[in-house]
Amino acid sequence: MDTVTSLARFQQLGSAQIHPVILSGGAGTRLWPLSRAAYPKQLLKLVSDRSLLQETAARGLADVGFAPPVVVCNEDHRFLVTDQLEEIGIRPQVILLEPLARNTGPAIAAAALWLQARDPDALMLVQPSDHVIGALPEFHGAAMRGLAAAQAGRLVTFGIKPGRPETGYGYIQASDPLEGIDDGVLGVDRFVEKPDRATAQRFIDSGAFYWNSGIFLLSARTYLDELAQINAAMFEACRAAVTEGREEASCVRLDVRHFAQAPALSIDHAVMEHTERAAVVPVDMAWSDVGSWSALQGIGAADAEGNVVRGDVIHQGVKNCYLRSEGRLVAAIGLENITVVATDDAVLVAGAGEANAVSRVVETLRQQNRPEPHQHTTCHRPWGDYRTVDSGERFQVKRITVKPGGKLSLQKHYHRAEHWVVVRGTAIVQCGEERRLLHENQSIYIPIGTEHRLENPGKLPLQLIEVQSGAYLGEDDIVRMSDTYGRV
Repeated sequence: MDTVTSLARFQQLGSAQIHPVILSGGAGTRLWPLSRAAYPKQLLKLVSDRSLLQETAARGLADVGFAPPVVVCNEDHRFLVTDQLEEIGIRPQVILLEPLARNTGPAIAAAALWLQARDPDALMLVQPSDHVIGALPEFHGAAMRGLAAAQAGRLVTFGIKPGRPETGYGYIQASDPLEGIDDGVLGVDRFVEKPDRATAQRFIDSGAFYWNSGIFLLSARTYLDELAQINAAMFEACRAAVTEGREEASCVRLDVRHFAQAPALSIDHAVMEHTERAAVVPVDMAWSDVGSWSALQGIGAADAEGNVVRGDVIHQGVKNCYLRSEGRLVAAIGLENITVVATDDAVLVAGAGEANAVSRVVETLRQQNRPEPHQHTTCHRPWGDYRTVDSGERFQVKRITVKPGGKLSLQKHYHRAEHWVVVRGTAIVQCGEERRLLHENQSIYIPIGTEHRLENPGKLPLQLIEVQSGAYLGEDDIVRMSDTYGRV
């Protein structure tokens, strides 16, 4: 179904507006070392020159009635999400900030509550931010096919026609077509968690099962009505979290005390497995949840030997491998069915199909209190980013980039002094009572305990080298007096 046909179908079915709801709370541990808690997979450019979040946000079609998106994300990712959407010219209706992860059931409930207060007839097209859809016309066509069912009070999910006995996905068993609804919208007999291989093969052979895509078309009112009946505790916690939430510019920070009381359940466990209103639209739209390196290999462009190669990589005698470098040279020789992913601070070497083992490695690193599960050596901030270049006893060297107009907080340190050298651009530096304008090759010294601030007044990025020296160099030795971005 092309755009013109989709527009005609939408106009036939009334004036209700579809509000894309983008869920961006995942961590993507199976794509470590590229995906980290502070910069998860939905923010990465894995399959194109846009991140998965940007690809998801760009799927909306304003000319067939799609409103700007509502985004639900971890509050730590607020500025990253804002910057990425701004980069592609999309301004969301709101960004709902989760103070802690409670899974998709509460996230969708928060979005439904916010939308219903503004549009009582709102329809939500709920999408994870970290999936890939290769056939957009089929996706838009499926959304239009499910529209009448959603308007009639059905909770519509989209079932992917399975191409293999996949054990990593949930399945939906479909029943007969819904009475009075055109376009082959089917009822749902049951949802099935990830099966073993033999069971998955039986599902495929039956022709009645579809992969559960995690994409939904729902009336906000219907979802909340069903949630209130099936899981009243979640409904009440989310309602209070939205009501008591704090508005900040284009964001709403959900109340942490109430949101923490919401049971941490997926929409499937919270509602879909229990409701009598479930429906499924079968669709073949080149979908992948990009849940592992093998899944990423499966959708990548392979060479004649079956290898998918990204970055600075040379290889000889290699077959059916995924080889990726995020900077450093990787040389691979005589490998088969192996995944190699190299970042500047970690290298993963794994056999094909070891996605769960990657998650276990990440958990081991967390138990050892190592930084690699959480941060890259480049750390992103609302004003820009910094990268640790070198460190040792009583010293640390960073490369700092400040966006045009960016401004660090007014702050001081109790345990370290800092030396700043401008290498590109122009800086305004406040050091104590003094304000100075610095140009390339100029520097300044910030003594221990001195209030200071750095800002970029120019139209180009500001780059400088920071040398820290002192007894303690941790990031928690920052005392903020004021901050443009509202951080504590």
